[in-house]
Amino acid sequence: MKNKKSVSKKYKTFKGLMLVSLGVIVLGFTQFSYCQVIEGKDYSSRSDVDHTFDMAGEDIFGQRFPSENFTYPDKVTGINVNALTTSRHNSSKMYQTHPQWTADGKYIIFSSNRTAQEGKGRQYYAVSMENYEIVQITTGDSGRNFHLGWNSGKAYFMRDNNIVELDLDRLLKDSEKDAVNEPENYEKILAKIPDSIGPSGIGLDAKETRVFYSAKIDERTSAIYSTEFKSGKTEKLKEVPFRIGHLQANPYVSGEVMYCWETGGDSPQRMWYLTVKDNGDVNNRPVFEESDTDWVTHEVFMGPDHILFNVMGHLDRLQKNKTGIFSLNLRTNKLQYHGQADGGGYWHVNASKDGKWIAGDTFDGRLYRINALDSTDVKLLTQGHRLLSKSPFTSEAHMHQSVSPDGKWVLFNSSYFTDNDIMLMPFRPDNTK
Repeated sequence: MKNKKSVSKKYKTFKGLMLVSLGVIVLGFTQFSYCQVIEGKDYSSRSDVDHTFDMAGEDIFGQRFPSENFTYPDKVTGINVNALTTSRHNSSKMYQTHPQWTADGKYIIFSSNRTAQEGKGRQYYAVSMENYEIVQITTGDSGRNFHLGWNSGKAYFMRDNNIVELDLDRLLKDSEKDAVNEPENYEKILAKIPDSIGPSGIGLDAKETRVFYSAKIDERTSAIYSTEFKSGKTEKLKEVPFRIGHLQANPYVSGEVMYCWETGGDSPQRMWYLTVKDNGDVNNRPVFEESDTDWVTHEVFMGPDHILFNVMGHLDRLQKNKTGIFSLNLRTNKLQYHGQADGGGYWHVNASKDGKWIAGDTFDGRLYRINALDSTDVKLLTQGHRLLSKSPFTSEAHMHQSVSPDGKWVLFNSSYFTDNDIMLMPFRPDNTK
């Protein structure tokens, strides 16, 4: 991987070169775009403002961008929404199956193409919950299968089948001090996955001692593997006759993985659950066994023993059975219904860590908070984030909402301002306990 210089080093080098260049250039050539003194006025104090929206377009590890957040009151609810990104680039939160906040709650992690070359490639960034400044935290070909630590200040990703640990906490602290070193100073290779395996998706075990992932065997077969960090051992856990998607590890219970039969739409049996016991025994089973008219989607964990998911109701043929948001107890198989929205129904789901409150969105970009114990207690938080959409099959942003670990915030994608921005708002603006 090509090393990237820190922002401070790059800026100092750049500044020095420019001073030399300006000494050579004829003094009357005042329209040179990087001049600090133009027509007798010194603009050097504003030398970084051009990074606000167009950005430098350079892939620089640890570089910082000024805040671009904009807060506005929702036109319908009056609740303040904070657009954390507002540039011309495509910025997206991570998928709702994975953690969004660093373990200390100080930063939100998202991906963006703001430093992509020729429109290709994305990197991961951290936005501060304090001042909303943005820091680039990956570089080069380092963004695949990115996963934050559940409880540590680490992050994990794959590069050339190596499982790499990123000391994200130290990187962010160094960035705050403008003292970022080379990428390899923050990285450690934990294990090597055999080259015969093409890993896809990554689920970090609750103990942060191994990762689970899927891989394609052939056109009709996939498998789930695990790789341990300490021993480097890779093991095939289960082979299934379908494509595996949206693999996620239980954040609370070690050795448990939920994944789906991925078709890009409806599947015969969406949700599956795999458990690995301490003695190595593997159990694999379907959860919420579906009827012919059930279309299940967007499953997430709702505490250590429950999962939350949506049964789509946007087509006439799907409305023979009850549709909407459900939760399921993984230990007892007890099913609980949490209601349905109008206009085609709910789409994505997420919940507070204590399982008391659910966040559900709709195809046209409305976001609701639902009382998990009372499906009639529903509050509209914000709307208008998919202005042109009445179905899931449009190009506007998928909200993919996530509730913060402390239950105070809800984070989501939006097409309110641009094609895709990330937005943050209070999950309990009425101080609901």
